[in-house]
Amino acid sequence: MSTMQIGRPPGMGLGSVMVHALAKNWWVLLLRGIAAIIFGVLAFAWPGMTLLTLIMFYGAFAMVDGALAIIAAITGGAPTPRWWLAIVGLLGIATGLLVFMMPGLTALVLLYFIGGWAIATGVFQIIGAIRLRKEIDDEWYLILGGVVSVLFGIGVMMAPGAGALALLWVIGTYAVIMGVILVALAFRLRRLAHS
Repeated sequence: MSTMQIGRPPGMGLGSVMVHALAKNWWVLLLRGIAAIIFGVLAFAWPGMTLLTLIMFYGAFAMVDGALAIIAAITGGAPTPRWWLAIVGLLGIATGLLVFMMPGLTALVLLYFIGGWAIATGVFQIIGAIRLRKEIDDEWYLILGGVVSVLFGIGVMMAPGAGALALLWVIGTYAVIMGVILVALAFRLRRLAHS
C-alpha cells in the first residue's frame, strides 16, 4: 500500500501542498489585506465617529475577514491542514455577529471581544506560519501579522477604557499594518504560484 495521501501530487510534501493551496488562492489574502486597509483608512478619515460606530465598523471588518479566511481554507483543493485558517475565519465571523447581534453590550465588553479575537487570530497566524516555514522563504510576513494582532489584542484588553480618539488611532493603525502585510504576502504567494 502506498504511503502517498490521496489528492497529494507525487513527490510533494504536506507543507508543499499547503503552500501550493495558499498560492493558488493568493487573491483571497489580497482581498483580506485590501479590506483591512479600507477599514483603517475609514477609521482615520472619520476622527469624530463614536466608539460604538467604530466597533460596528470593526465588526463588519471581522466578518468580511473571517469569510475570506474560510474561503481560503475551503478552496485549497487537496486535503491539507488548513484548520488554522478555518479557525481564524470562524472567530472573525463569530466576533462580527456578536457585535451586530448584541449592540446593547457596553462598548467595554465589545472591546474585550475584539481584543480576544485579535489575540486568537494572531496566535493561529503564527501557528500557520511555523507550519509553512520550511516551504516558503517569506513566512515572516504571516508571523509579523500574527505578532501585530496579538500585541493589538493585548493592548486593547489592557487599556479598554482609553479615549475613543486614541483607540481610533490604534485600531486604524493596526488595520492598515495588517492590510499591508497581507497584501505583501498575497503578492509573494502570487509570484510563487506563477513560478
